[in-house]
This record gives sequence, structure tokens and C-alpha cells, in this order.
Amino acid sequence: MEVLVSEEVLLAIDQGTSSSRAIAFSATGTVIALEQQPFEQIYPASGWVEHDPEVIWATVLSTARAALEKVRARKLSVGAIGVTNQRETTIVWDRRTGVPLYNAIVWQDRRTADRCRELAQRGHENEVTEKTGLRFDPYFSATKLAWILDHVTDAREAAKAGHIAFGTVDSFLIWRLTKGRLHVTDATNASRTALFDIHKACWDPALCEIFDVPMSCLPEVRDCAGDFGATDKDLLRASIPIRGVAGDQQAALVGQAGFAEGDVKSTYGTGAFLVLNTGGQVIRSSNRLLSTIAYRLGGRTTYALEGSILSAGSAIQWLRDGLGLVSRTPEVEALARSVRDTGGVYLVPAFTGLGAPYWDPDARAAIVGLSRASGHAEIARAGLDSVVYQTRDLLDAMAADGVRPAILKVDGGMAQNGLFLQRLADILEVPILRPKMAESTAFGAACLAGLGHGIYRSLDDVARLWAPDIRCEPALDSTTREQEISGWRNAVNRVRTVGP
Repeated sequence: MEVLVSEEVLLAIDQGTSSSRAIAFSATGTVIALEQQPFEQIYPASGWVEHDPEVIWATVLSTARAALEKVRARKLSVGAIGVTNQRETTIVWDRRTGVPLYNAIVWQDRRTADRCRELAQRGHENEVTEKTGLRFDPYFSATKLAWILDHVTDAREAAKAGHIAFGTVDSFLIWRLTKGRLHVTDATNASRTALFDIHKACWDPALCEIFDVPMSCLPEVRDCAGDFGATDKDLLRASIPIRGVAGDQQAALVGQAGFAEGDVKSTYGTGAFLVLNTGGQVIRSSNRLLSTIAYRLGGRTTYALEGSILSAGSAIQWLRDGLGLVSRTPEVEALARSVRDTGGVYLVPAFTGLGAPYWDPDARAAIVGLSRASGHAEIARAGLDSVVYQTRDLLDAMAADGVRPAILKVDGGMAQNGLFLQRLADILEVPILRPKMAESTAFGAACLAGLGHGIYRSLDDVARLWAPDIRCEPALDSTTREQEISGWRNAVNRVRTVGP
């Protein structure tokens, strides 16, 4: 195997739902520096989730600066930056000042559920789904953008005058990093807005009209590896090229070397996202999964089928912060292992509704099956299992669409939990494979920057960097598995507000 050699370091800016991180990688995939800074989640009302854009920016800047200091201390230099971000989260700012008009409305936010239902009742759903591969759901950016324009004084008038810019988090960060010189995004983030035609690879005027969004506020869409400008030298003590951008789940697919048709990965962060590479073909799901863009390189689009779980790691955080079952998240595994099973307890973590394949924004969380014998350990185990069962729901939907993965690659914070990995294998009935590179999302962004900067010549170079770490095989008998899955689905049906 040919070894890639480059003295330049790749810096990944990984802006997530609960923290901002900056990770520097060598060209061979070694972590050189890692900085992370959490920030506050804002919950103004039930089902509403916001972030302060200025806090996002401040944490990105501080972590990037700290990581760069460590790189420079080792007498190394950064060749290029890759950006990956929480997708669908919507920021609107004034082009004249760069100041956001409102807090970032987070992808989990449910405030536009009624608006989505209204547009569906008007008969627009088929057109939106056909063009974008998405569903009418408050998860996506379009209704969030329209909400800000409608609820911030004079915002629509300013938008009509061309003074307003919209972006997912990547676009806002690039605007700030380049001191307002570029208003751009990449194809993966654009594909999550419900305004982008994934077949024609462009913003769609008819979709903008449906959602009442002026096209003048939309960013230019570019390939995932290429020229996204350069950082202003005053920000990071150097003008560093930005050469790779992708939404976090697509970046994780790249980091997991999911380049062949049929490759599938699942990332377990705040939410969980199962992404299947479908090559150059858009697969229209009959089972409420999403068609989306996996990546676009050299003007050529690779597509994906995706299932989205809204509450994964956030459910475990709730066990810690909401219920106080543990003081630190890693302690959940030991607590869950202290009992043989949940004793019939199921946690349905619909804190902000249910994602795929249910798409029920009004469902709310519940703990089902409690008895006098139930305790902290049973609830902790039910919390872990809730993410396992939701993943099984997604795999079953993919199977019904004619695709049944033979193996599942996993990453994200929950992938460090050994009990969770074995439960995945047992309930999904497929081997679970975790890579040695734990930072798949950030590494994917770095790899895209490496492609855009010429450190890597092709995806084959990136694929050679991937290596397995842990493999878990199914070990649960079929009778027990089916009983547990049946119990889960009964619990879900108790919290749903819409039918199939």
C-alpha cells in the first residue's frame, strides 16, 4: 500500500449541536491537536431549540486558534481547512453588518410543524419530495428561514432589498472566516434546506415560492472539495485556504470511506443518522426515508438514502442532566450493565418529536412499562436500547425499500459504549464495525479539504486511511429479539400522534 506523505496538516472545524471542535490531522490521519468547547442549548418553549450564533462563532474561533497554536508549537503548518456542521440549523444575518437577526433555529426545533401541515394540505408535498428527496417536516431549513423573516421586525423588507443572507452553519462560519467576502455553501448542506433540487443541482424558484423565501438571500452552492476562499489573516494569524465543506453526516460517510454503492454508516451524536451510499442514483423511498446528496466532487453528485433519529446522545444526556441517574455520561454503560435487561421498561425519547420513519413532530417522550421493580439501572438500559431500536426501525425501512446492509459502520460518542455496540448487533442482526479513527466526522471534513488542496489525489487515497477497530457479532436468540422489538413498537405507538 502506498503511503501518503505530506508535511502539511489539515484542520477540521467541526461545529456540532452541543459543542464546537477543531481537530488537526496529519495527511495519514493522525490526530495532531484537538480542542473542544461546549455551549448552551436554548429552549424558549416546548419543542423549540435555539443557539446563539455569536456563541457558535466564538467557540469556533477559540477552538481553531487553540488547535493552531498546538500545531505551530510542533513546527508544523496547516495546508487547508475543512468545515463540517450541524445540518439544517438556520442562521439569518444582515449582509451590511454581519449581525444575525435572530438566534440560530436548530435542526431539532419543531416550531414550524403547523406551517408544514398547512403547506402539505395545500398539495405541495409531492413536488417538494420529488425535487428535494425530503419531507414536509420542521426539521429542514426552509420553514425555519421563513419563520425568522416573518417574526423579526422589517426582516422581509430588508430581504426584498437584498440585505439579508441565509445560511446553514457552514455558510455563516465561512462568511465570518472570510470577513464577509464569500456567501457560499456546499451541495450536501444545500440539499437539507428543502429549497434545492437535488436532480438539477440548483436552488429551485418554485420551491422558494412555496416556502415564501426570496432567492436573493441564498448562498452560492459549490462542490464539497474546492475553493471556499481563505480565512482573513487577522483571525487565525494566517490566510488559510478553506478547501472542504460538508454537513456532518455526509462528512462522517467520507470519514468512514463509504464511497461504494451500498456502503452504510450510522453516526451517534446528539441525534443519530443512518446514511447509505446509492451512487449516482436517487432512490425514492416508499418507507419515509430521505433521499439526499452524499457528496459532490468535480461536478459529479453521489446520492444517499438517509434515516434520521432526532434523539440519540441527547437521550443519554437527559438521563444524566434531567433525571440525575449518573454524574458523567460514560457512567451510563456501567449502570446499564448492572442489570440483565430493562425488565420490560421502554424509553421513547421523543423530546422534540419522532424522526424517520415516523415523522411525527408532535409526539413527546415517555417511559413505558414501569413497575415497582424498576430502578435507575433499568431506565438507563432502556435509554441505551431506545437508540438501538430506532436504528432497527431505520434498517427495516431500508430493507422494505429493497436495501438490506450486510454490515454497519458506526461512529460518534455513543460508539465508544461497548454494551451499546453489542446491543446494536443483537437487535439489528448484522455485524457492527467501529473504525480506529474515532473522529469520523471531523476526519471526513479534513479529507475533503485534502482533496480540495491536492494532498489526496482521489477518494482511493482517502479509503486507504480507513482501518477497523472493533467488530461485534449478533449473539441474541431470535425469539428474545422479536419480543423486545415488539415491545418497543407498542411503546412507540403509545406516544404517536399521527398514523403511518
